[in-house]
Amino acid sequence: MTTPDIKLIVLDMAGTTVADDGLVEQAFAAAAERLGVEPGSDDHAKKLDYVRRTMGESKITVFRALFGDEDRAQLANSAFEAAYGELVGGGALAPITGAREAVEKLRADGRAVVLTTGFARVTQDAILDALGWHGLADLTLCPADAGRGRPYPDMVLAALLRTGAADDVREIAVVGDTAYDMLTGLRAGASVRAGVLTGAHGADALREAGATDVLGSVAELPGLLARAAV
Repeated sequence: MTTPDIKLIVLDMAGTTVADDGLVEQAFAAAAERLGVEPGSDDHAKKLDYVRRTMGESKITVFRALFGDEDRAQLANSAFEAAYGELVGGGALAPITGAREAVEKLRADGRAVVLTTGFARVTQDAILDALGWHGLADLTLCPADAGRGRPYPDMVLAALLRTGAADDVREIAVVGDTAYDMLTGLRAGASVRAGVLTGAHGADALREAGATDVLGSVAELPGLLARAAV
C-alpha cells in the first residue's frame, strides 16, 4: 500500500525530541513524598512501576489512577509539575541530538510540525523556554488544549484542525517514544506511526501498540518521510 504524502507531523516531546534522563521519575518521587508515600517503600516501588509503564499518558490521568480521589490527584499533579519545572529551570534538560534540525528540515520541506506533551501547559512552556524552542514548531499542544491526553486521539485531531495542514487523517505522521504515542496515532487514523528508541519503550512494545516504523531517533524522520514520498 502506498503511503499518502505526509503533510502534518505530530511530535512528542519528552523522550522523543527532548532527552528525559530520569526527570519524570525524579519529579514523581517529589510528588509522591508530598502525598505521604515513603521513599523506598513497597508502595513507592509499585507506584513508580506504574509511572514507568504509563509513560506518555497524560500525567493527571496517571495521578488519578495512583491516588484515587480528585483532590489528591490534583495535589500530586501540582507537586509533580513544580518539581519538574525546578529541574528544567536548573538546566537538567537537553534536546535529543538532531531533533531541532529534524523539525527545521520537516518544515523546510513544506510539512507542518506540532509538538505535543502529556505535561500541563506550564511545564511544556518551561521546556520550550529552557531549550529556546518557542516558534520552532507550527504549534504546541498539551492535553488541556485538546480535551484529553494520550492515548486518546484528541491532540492529534486538534493539531489537524488548528493547523489545517492536511485534508485527510492519513496525511498525518505521529512520532513518539511510548506505546501510548503509537496507540494515539492509530486511533487518530495516522498512516505513519513512528516509534523512536530514545525514550521509555523498546521496539517490541512500540510495534505491538501499532508502530508502522521504529527509528533510532527523531533525527531519522525526515529521511523516512522522504523515502516514503518517492
